[in-house]
Amino acid sequence: MARSVVHKDALHFDRPVESYWEVSADPLNLNLPSLNQDRFCDVAIIGGGITGLSAAIELAQQGLDVCLLEAASIGWGASGRNGGFACHGSHKLPYTSMVATYGLEATRHYYNTMHASIDLVSENCAAFEIDAWQYGRGEVRLAHLPHRLDQFREEQRYLKATFGEQTTLLERDELHERGLGGPQFHGALVMQNGFGIHPLNYSRGLARAAHKLGAKLYSNARIIRWEENEGQHRLYTERGKVSARRVLVATNGYTPEDVSARHAGRILPALSSIIVTRPLTEEEKAEQGWTSAQLAYDDRNLLHYFRQLPNNRFLFGGRGGTDASDTSAAAIQKKLTTTFQSYFPAWRNVDITHFWRGLVCLAYDGVPYIGPLDQDKTIWTALAYHGNGVATGSWSGRAVARLMAGKVTNNEVPTVVTRRLAKFPLPLFRPLYLKGAYVWFGWQDSR
Repeated sequence: MARSVVHKDALHFDRPVESYWEVSADPLNLNLPSLNQDRFCDVAIIGGGITGLSAAIELAQQGLDVCLLEAASIGWGASGRNGGFACHGSHKLPYTSMVATYGLEATRHYYNTMHASIDLVSENCAAFEIDAWQYGRGEVRLAHLPHRLDQFREEQRYLKATFGEQTTLLERDELHERGLGGPQFHGALVMQNGFGIHPLNYSRGLARAAHKLGAKLYSNARIIRWEENEGQHRLYTERGKVSARRVLVATNGYTPEDVSARHAGRILPALSSIIVTRPLTEEEKAEQGWTSAQLAYDDRNLLHYFRQLPNNRFLFGGRGGTDASDTSAAAIQKKLTTTFQSYFPAWRNVDITHFWRGLVCLAYDGVPYIGPLDQDKTIWTALAYHGNGVATGSWSGRAVARLMAGKVTNNEVPTVVTRRLAKFPLPLFRPLYLKGAYVWFGWQDSR
């Protein structure tokens, strides 16, 4: 990532993330090497997360020679440190605006693809024997103000009329009956799809599958220079280089714009932070009134997301903050913990055992992008999941690989995600845009 956009402390490739996922994950057991020689391959993939690994699996199955280069360890970025929500919602553009921009049928195609992407995570876990701690079923959006429930009713009607989606609306007095108790919640809209996973277990499972299929995976292989010459791409690391006919950039919010110039100005990294508690007792859960295993989040623009883990720990995350430096971590942890305690006051004395942060990726158009970045279609990308990439990244990695291999046409991928990767106006001011947006969102969330 260009240094003007995100603080260098967010790019500590030399050390693991101090997350709960890191300490509880199954070992990778592949002993992946660093790149210490020159290699040639059909396709080079930059990024060893869910998108890149899903693409590597598909390309290897197509019989292509694949080299995947990860700057740190497999799953080091968002793929191994997110909240583990396999669910809808990889866009920021409202559906009404999506229909106005792309058309009704294209929007329905995109919506159905989100359903398929959730199913794909389950299919991958079964096919590749990944113990991803699949837990719970369905996702719950909670109204943080009483009048927001009226908006939920309208949304419920819209989802059914437009997409045929069946949802359940819960009044405030029904929340406790569903194990969704908390003083900040005034009702909920429940969707039937979605479940929780251990994201680092999932990422490492995809890596083992890609390796078994013949993809060459290299860790600690950060790209420091990228040259294009006579139809060949040369990717230089500190110890060796990879030459390839085609390149897939799958680094999402960690995309190095100084190296991948075609991404420059086209993405906006944003911080998301998570805390995890010690295991809760059944008595503590009952006292609070939260016993649900469903994925949950509030309806704020700067939303909070939370869920019970299968071992009775509780995960609580939130968007916001523009300072990714190490010195800002304590203040962000304190603020997130205070919010957690206000949402779940019966747990205000429960120990917080883990805290970590990471970058999500936003696009100017408010939707993901899957497709080429050059006229000759030798450079491809799939990214901008807007903080919800477990399912979408799985589907997008496979889809972009199939496009690169010529196994599908753009008509088989929603035009919502293939139209363009637009550049932000005056991209050097992206951090200021984010600061201004957070002020605006905070005001909106208070009304």
